[in-house]
Amino acid sequence: MSRKGTPKTFEEAMTRLEEITQTMQNTGLSLEESLAAYEEGVKLVAFCQEKLQQVEQKLTVLDKGILTDLRLNNEDDEF
Repeated sequence: MSRKGTPKTFEEAMTRLEEITQTMQNTGLSLEESLAAYEEGVKLVAFCQEKLQQVEQKLTVLDKGILTDLRLNNEDDEF
């Protein structure tokens, strides 16, 4: 990444994406600065998507290939 290097975690990448979004919305960046921020954002989004895919694959393996819907108990459910 151009500003802070490659993030180590999903959370770091998301924080940086939030910073980029705020900067682009709240400051008068030049065309070149806007393009650089956009390019960094695209790389961060790709990083986040890859991390999410890895987690999804691990969950699939942990669930033995069977993904089920999460069902939360509410007051109407019987135990």
